[in-house]
Amino acid sequence: MSQQAVVENYTVQDKKAIADAFGKAAKNYDKHAEFQRDVGQRLLDKLPNDLTGYQVLDLGCGTGYFSKRLIERGAKVVCADLSLGMLEQAKQRCGDGVAVYQQADAEALPFEDDRFDLVFSSLALQWCDDLSMPLREMKRVTRQGGSIAFSTLLDGSLIELKKAWSKIDSHQHVNHFITANQVKIALAQSSCVHHLLDLPSITVWYDSAFELMRDLKGIGANHVSGRSQGLTSRRMLQLVEQEYRTFQNHQGFLPATYQVCLGVIQL
Repeated sequence: MSQQAVVENYTVQDKKAIADAFGKAAKNYDKHAEFQRDVGQRLLDKLPNDLTGYQVLDLGCGTGYFSKRLIERGAKVVCADLSLGMLEQAKQRCGDGVAVYQQADAEALPFEDDRFDLVFSSLALQWCDDLSMPLREMKRVTRQGGSIAFSTLLDGSLIELKKAWSKIDSHQHVNHFITANQVKIALAQSSCVHHLLDLPSITVWYDSAFELMRDLKGIGANHVSGRSQGLTSRRMLQLVEQEYRTFQNHQGFLPATYQVCLGVIQL
């Protein structure tokens, strides 16, 4: 991170708030992370089954769920996350199976050049304001001939929640996500020439909007940059629930739609 303590629109204060939100959620994260496991598994499926001898960085490792999957494929894994609370949960899950547990900002990785054969990062990069910055860093720490596998959320994610809130007030309650075209621009800016992108739309069904918001809070994804972090009243939540009901299917379930980018870069 720069000495000016600002990386594009995300300040040190923003990063601390993000880390704190995930830290608070760390112990109960796995109870609310079904969607995150689905996306991570889709990304993992794009990698070789045998990673024996690979030096792998799991960037934004969270509770270490996929760190353990990578270890099971034979990889030697380094866990990195912005949140110390998440790293502690990863350590409880993976123990001595992980070589290093390192607090790290994806935009300024504390690793030497050409250290890893593979960087794996699932649903962490959307917390970086300029995607080209972590892509450059991941490329820097990956050796020539290695690869980078990443997933991130795209514009249109949580559109139902965003529309429901827009009927209640004019504040921002859902984070902005970049477009697929902006991902391609970031790849070009970071000189990641050889890449394949998969752009699935994934819908998760809920009994209520409150259940969705509980999951978002449960994984620590309730920090919205630039939003007042004041309490949301029960009445406001009831109004959101009412507006969200306009999206229900014939069985009464409510959709939460995610636009996902799965990317594999060959170096």
